[in-house]
Amino acid sequence: MEEKKRGNKKIKRKLLDKYRLVILKESTFEERLSIKLTRLNVFVLVSLSAIFLIAGTTILIAYTSLREYIPGYSSAKLKKQATELNYKTDSLQQVINLNERYFASIKKVLQGDVSANLDKDSIIAAVKLEASEVDLTPSAEDSLLREKISKEDKYNLFESATSASNFVLFSPVSGTISDTYNPKKKHYAVDIVVPKNTPIKATADGTVIFADWTASTGYVIIIEHSYGLISVYKHNAALTKSQGDLVKAGEVIATAGNTGELSTGPHLHFELWNDGYPINPTNFIDFK
Repeated sequence: MEEKKRGNKKIKRKLLDKYRLVILKESTFEERLSIKLTRLNVFVLVSLSAIFLIAGTTILIAYTSLREYIPGYSSAKLKKQATELNYKTDSLQQVINLNERYFASIKKVLQGDVSANLDKDSIIAAVKLEASEVDLTPSAEDSLLREKISKEDKYNLFESATSASNFVLFSPVSGTISDTYNPKKKHYAVDIVVPKNTPIKATADGTVIFADWTASTGYVIIIEHSYGLISVYKHNAALTKSQGDLVKAGEVIATAGNTGELSTGPHLHFELWNDGYPINPTNFIDFK
């Protein structure tokens, strides 16, 4: 027990024993600075310095821009840009999905698959509306509404283009019409007989949204114009434009042919659609 007490006293004495740290001038041994220290003071001073150093470093890294230079920390600016790009990517993906569904609907109609459930916002939904199945006889309840619609000429192609006086449709080819527009027979086009390899021209300025081969209608090209107008050209021998190309009115886009299972001779199968509804091309274009 006494030995333990002696040991404790010895440790205490070592911690509290005073020492002097003296700084002398080498040439004259003149005392320039002296500090009284104990082992305990030195330990406390070193511990406090280490704590303040660690705390200061942590604050600099966590709350200042210096953390961007430390491996493992990302820049706040980069995080913001990454978030914005993520939102833009998501929006673009939605647009791409809608366009793919739109083009898929067009392909279905070109292949004769009109019985499938199609997107109501695409032009294909209009095929399901048969003129022979619609009762156009006005009743007492809707006579006023029908009169108003009649005055507004709802399906007039040029109504939406009244502000564009220069919007004119050109004839894609000149020839004899062998088969006229007939919604009752689901023939939403006119067939114009022309010699093989006759140049087919765009009916108006626009963008090619489809240009490919189909088994039933051969080489097909579809152009989207202004004011909700779409023109379709089928049974071509060859195409001179690709999907995404911009075309001008009167520019050659294909050559006439006799391709596809439904073709019976060299001719152009020409369709016009306005806001998703088929319209009679002969009402606006002279093919002679």
